[in-house]
Amino acid sequence: MEIKHAAASGTLESSDIMVTVLPGTEGIRISLTSSVERYYGDSIRETMLQVLEEMDVKNADIEAVDHGALDCTIRARMVIAVRRACREEEPL
Repeated sequence: MEIKHAAASGTLESSDIMVTVLPGTEGIRISLTSSVERYYGDSIRETMLQVLEEMDVKNADIEAVDHGALDCTIRARMVIAVRRACREEEPL
């Protein structure tokens, strides 16, 4: 899938994650800010990379602000943000 424009999914509430997907040119870049990064940062990044691989995204810049989201929430937010970012037209 090709990222056509910026798109986001999620909230900044406790137990959620805000994911922003932007077009990239040099592979995948993930910028993560997390209240639990010290303990789960690697796992969060791995989950994000798995979703991008499953969706065949080769170039993207990902910005994520996590507040203790579970793995299933991270996956859901990533899928929605990528799908929104791949649309031909930006949502209103």
